[in-house]
Amino acid sequence: MSSALAPHTYVPDDADTDEIAEVRSFLAAHAARGADVAPRYLLVGSAEGEQVELPRPIYDALVLVAESLAAGRAVTVAPESRLLTTQQAADLLGVSRPTVVRLADAGLLPSERHGNRRRIRLGDLLAYRDRRRNEQYEMLAATSVDVDDEDDIEQVREQLRAARHAVAARRRGVTDRHG
Repeated sequence: MSSALAPHTYVPDDADTDEIAEVRSFLAAHAARGADVAPRYLLVGSAEGEQVELPRPIYDALVLVAESLAAGRAVTVAPESRLLTTQQAADLLGVSRPTVVRLADAGLLPSERHGNRRRIRLGDLLAYRDRRRNEQYEMLAATSVDVDDEDDIEQVREQLRAARHAVAARRRGVTDRHG
């Protein structure tokens, strides 16, 4: 049982390409259909009448795996606990463990104390990651400036400088509210 909880990577094999494409096409066709009644997807066993309906999370994972394998990409399935250590959270975010602790201390990332250990709910971590990613995209958009060959380079520099200052001021305002 413990080996089933270990991460495993699936690599598409050239021999399986047609079968993977068939599964992907089937799933895409049913998703595009947009029926009034939600479709049911079944896992069928070898014995007659042996079947079970796939729950939505498993179906969604199947779609993602099928699309990735059909595109020639490997897929790693890594089971995660719903409560993560600060190191696991840091690994998922791609930051250091002390950074996760600072985020939790500042109230930007909800956490729970279990004895002298801090735990972070996976859902809270994923929500934080999505919020942070959206903020980063907004900041990138705010600092972009359209440049033509005819524009004065000093004027463009001044526009970028003003945009960076505005984003920095906004960031300080966000930090002050949470900290």
